[in-house]
Amino acid sequence: MELLPAGQIEGVRRWLDGRRPNRLHVTGGGASQVAAGVGGCGIREVSEFEAWGRGAPLLARRAGWTLPERYLLVSLGTGTSILVVEGPVVRRAAGSSLGGGTLLGLGRLLCRAESFAELTRLAAHGERGRVDLRVGDVYPQGGIGLPPEATAASFGKLTSREPADLAQGLMALIGENVGALCVSVAQAMSVDTIVFGGGTVTGNPTLSEILRQTVASEGREAWFLPDGSFCGAVGAALSGEISA
Repeated sequence: MELLPAGQIEGVRRWLDGRRPNRLHVTGGGASQVAAGVGGCGIREVSEFEAWGRGAPLLARRAGWTLPERYLLVSLGTGTSILVVEGPVVRRAAGSSLGGGTLLGLGRLLCRAESFAELTRLAAHGERGRVDLRVGDVYPQGGIGLPPEATAASFGKLTSREPADLAQGLMALIGENVGALCVSVAQAMSVDTIVFGGGTVTGNPTLSEILRQTVASEGREAWFLPDGSFCGAVGAALSGEISA
């Protein structure tokens, strides 16, 4: 499987020229642009949420996982969508405008990082305790019933403006808020397992660990789909027969 930058229709066309398929299933926010920009084969647009619901079980089986009957499936891409999966039934329960688009935009502004890969590398070497105000900073004597390392205010300290520290602070800002939203939905739906996928967590150990810790702190379990960037694409390929 191969990833191409968003909007690279010419790259998609070249990829297709080397394979010459007789049909193409597309999904996601750029599906209509891809459909309009390529030709020579039948094209079917597949609902993004349907595609994710179909793709996750296949990727899980390839990894040797057994998914529970009920779980949350989180698409963490440009933004975030939270899906409830109950057997074959998939429905969107919640979402957030916080996601990879937020990370990249603020990363460009604060860290001068011009790519997601650069921002991820910076975050891996940062120390967000120099950026975020922790509970231990506010209550050094303790006694509040919260762990001292918990975040009291994202970017509330800012004793460092080093790009690596700012990058890790951004990862925490997104990870803790998205994780908390997922936990709230899981609690409301009586779901124990939260399965994450999407390009924002792929190759991003800093964000993945923050999500894992946030979810675990509330008694839920976080799973990260191998090849989760391709969840929607795999599900679209598995969807029904192409329309005439």
